[in-house]
Amino acid sequence: MWSAVWIAVSLMFNLLVSTRLGGEKALEFFTGYLVEKSLSVDNMFVFAMIFSYFNIPAIWQPKVLKWGIFGALLMRVILIFAGATALEAFHWMIYVFGGVLIVTGLRMMTQKETHVAPEKNPVVRLFKRIVPMTGERHNEKFFVKLNGIIYATPLLIALIVVETTDLIFAIDSIPAVFAITTDVFIVYTSNIFAILGLRALYFLLSGTMQLFRYLKVGLAIVLLFVGIKMVLADFYEIPIVLSLTVVLGILAVSILASWARRARN
Repeated sequence: MWSAVWIAVSLMFNLLVSTRLGGEKALEFFTGYLVEKSLSVDNMFVFAMIFSYFNIPAIWQPKVLKWGIFGALLMRVILIFAGATALEAFHWMIYVFGGVLIVTGLRMMTQKETHVAPEKNPVVRLFKRIVPMTGERHNEKFFVKLNGIIYATPLLIALIVVETTDLIFAIDSIPAVFAITTDVFIVYTSNIFAILGLRALYFLLSGTMQLFRYLKVGLAIVLLFVGIKMVLADFYEIPIVLSLTVVLGILAVSILASWARRARN
């Protein structure tokens, strides 16, 4: 229900964009939102592995996701404005962003499995050197005071891993929206609305992730497409309507193929 509410709010905002800024901007918003929302589904697989690794019960997962989303909103403000500034100051950065998307798409397509290794996370390793840690969970607390000393709990480490993982995803996904539009307002709002429903989306999909066997392949092809679109922008501008049609088609085929594969099994 909450996933439906957040999607409805996003579509209502898109209608407002259409009435205030025109149909072209509305199409850009919807295409960017669709790409970010689809990539968010891929994030869900990683978040599930993180919670499993730290053995975080389902009842405490919403708190981690809530603070994780809050941190993601702040990080994306910085990354989006940094990206926009770079593109405005150095036009050749468009080829760098496009190349990043193409490489990410190829890596996603050839990568068979995603592994979670928090012990190798440099942020986690640095944090453990600075802050005392306890290996035991203390309900939903991020910190606990024991014998007069404040310790960080595994729940906080799980949050740090979620944040750093989202940062990596953001570095890959934000250029994808810049490939659709360079309008900072559209880039940021499409990101924000895609992220706001992330917590509800996680719990909606947590029990049905096996239904999306080929979604990763579809997302890889989407990233390849928008990366090529960005690299070719100076030579040929792919119309936004065609971009939206291609993205929708790729995602629809990957989901239908996943369902067909599961039906055969």
